[in-house]
Amino acid sequence: MSVEEQLTSPVSRAPVGDITVITVDHPPVNALSVIVRRGLFAAVSAADKDKSCRGIVIQCAGRMFIAGADIREFGKPPEAPSLPDLINRIEGCSKPVIAAIHGTALGGGFELALACHYRIALASAAVGLPEVNLGLLPGATGTQRLPRLVGAEKALDIMLTGKPLTASDALAIGAIDRIVQEDLPGEAVLYAKSTAGEPLRRVCELPVAAVAPQFFVEMRKSIAGKTRGLLSPGKIIDCVEYATKLDFAAGCEAERNAFLQCMASPQSEGLRHAFFAEKAATKVLGISAERAPKRMQKIAIIGAGTMGAGIAYNCLASGLDVTLLDNRRESLARGGETVTALADEGRKRGKLTEQQRTDLESRFSMSSAVDDIAAADLVIEAVFENMAVKKSVFEQLDGVVRPGALLASNTSTLSIDEIAAATKRPEDVIGLHFFSPAHLMRLLEIVRGKQTSDDAILTATSFAKRLGKVGVVVGNCFGFVGNRMLYSYGRESQLLLLGGAEPQMIDRALTDFGMAMGPNAVGDLAGLDVGYNARQERPDPPDDPRYYRIADMLVERGRFGRKTSKGTYLYAKGSNCPVADPEVTELIRAEAKRLGVPQRNIEASEIVERCIYALVVEGARILEDGIVNRAGDIDVVWINGYGFPRYRGGPMHYADVTGLQQVLSRVREFENQFGSMYWKPPALLVELAESGRRFSDVQVEKV
Repeated sequence: MSVEEQLTSPVSRAPVGDITVITVDHPPVNALSVIVRRGLFAAVSAADKDKSCRGIVIQCAGRMFIAGADIREFGKPPEAPSLPDLINRIEGCSKPVIAAIHGTALGGGFELALACHYRIALASAAVGLPEVNLGLLPGATGTQRLPRLVGAEKALDIMLTGKPLTASDALAIGAIDRIVQEDLPGEAVLYAKSTAGEPLRRVCELPVAAVAPQFFVEMRKSIAGKTRGLLSPGKIIDCVEYATKLDFAAGCEAERNAFLQCMASPQSEGLRHAFFAEKAATKVLGISAERAPKRMQKIAIIGAGTMGAGIAYNCLASGLDVTLLDNRRESLARGGETVTALADEGRKRGKLTEQQRTDLESRFSMSSAVDDIAAADLVIEAVFENMAVKKSVFEQLDGVVRPGALLASNTSTLSIDEIAAATKRPEDVIGLHFFSPAHLMRLLEIVRGKQTSDDAILTATSFAKRLGKVGVVVGNCFGFVGNRMLYSYGRESQLLLLGGAEPQMIDRALTDFGMAMGPNAVGDLAGLDVGYNARQERPDPPDDPRYYRIADMLVERGRFGRKTSKGTYLYAKGSNCPVADPEVTELIRAEAKRLGVPQRNIEASEIVERCIYALVVEGARILEDGIVNRAGDIDVVWINGYGFPRYRGGPMHYADVTGLQQVLSRVREFENQFGSMYWKPPALLVELAESGRRFSDVQVEKV
């Protein structure tokens, strides 16, 4: 390192007696960017040459140990030293090197710790290798070192789930060597002194415990259904198998090749896009990050149905005080039972301790009297999806709830501006669109009306974070982002039915593409009557007798889906497995004939293109209308709320990767074949395609 680099380096070293303490201070998460790698390489090399030094401690300032590689450098020309080179330098040190871990040590940070001769951690620390979540594998010798410490089976579990281990769990399997309750720096120095002069334990020299002959074959079978075509899990298994069969150097070379294959894959590109898009979605353009949100502690939920009870439990599990309100006592009782059942489930699954469950109950109350929520900080309405009903509720809330409180609607489609107009405080009215089941689904659409204040938006994004959700701020229109696009997606599915594609063909084509479920199975799961009722509220339905015609006919025949054992599919008693119904096939055929829609054989590729490009077209219109800040926000909505395959990055990223010229060409073909009502190319798509730009280049300053 040059003198200038030493002066500006985020890595420092200082003697503590005969132990050299090396400190990484690279906010916010001590990522292993090139400047950190250079600093560490130089500091370790200098300490190794220092005759007065008998041991080395590597620690970090701030709230965590090294969080991992700097993924912003992925895809850029590599700069020396590489992370594997740094790791090999640390392990090759002639003096004991101790990793002092606090907070989290993830990915490359944990790989670096594995290269140290010993690992000591605070009891509150966590370690892990989450690269699989980015379509990658540990590419800095982690797949070769971890099996040598903990065995192939435990190593694979850590890498394939991507979930961090607590310090106590890591100690139990041998991934770390010691836990301390406090004074990590002091204890790490003492640990280094105690190991000085002892033979060095280099992980690369340890053998890998033998595994059963069929172990890796069975592992591949066991993950096939879960990973659904993802590249990196299989590569992780390959690399751990190499660790059991090859010497360390050969295993590391094989790991590096596999890592580069994963990093170059569209899957990893999509997963990394999703990662950054979720981070970007938390930053609302046009609102200063220095502003403080309003205090939120007392939450009132109006409506004790499945959604209201789920929202109530989500808030309670996040430490908030909740009052569940419903004017029907039987509904209130059922809502209370649902909250209790969810708490019991949380306790059984280890999400709640017995004390936390008791505390949760103490913060939960139910009432039929609206006056009991007058002091609430936030009221969330979760009643029937009907504008007249919702306006009546908000008019009543306006006269009861204290000034300054936020009034939120859980509407999935209706106008927040119209709802806000029922109050004298439209600046405090906002949409909070939860997804079912509310306590599990990560997405929360935060809907901004024309008069919604910045304070309300800022407070809502803070509230989403507290609930552990991905909050995406969207503008006000029918269906907002998710459901507005869902109508286009579902429309094409319905038209494909009339055109000759069987329900199971449509669902299979889209699940093969990567969707969590096909549209027909989703409709049966959600309840076909739910969509039917929402369509009745739509202010501007298309003038098209084919529009959702099959879904409407099924509902009008009492076929609501799973809850009636009949929907698009049949369901045997006690089973959620969809079975094709000849009666539905005949109904579709007869209706297509009545409407004059010719039926034909439709290829899976056309099914996918029509449904996915329908999303892209509507997403482009949403960007044109200024409903979101950026295309990535649309991707976040569809990944987290609608089962779009994360490894494809969301519909707008998928279009960018496919190439907007190619997408536009296909959209124009559909326009020629099916007409302009649905397939007229948006001006934004045309402009971007013709200029060689991408959806990711578009940014709206304020929704």
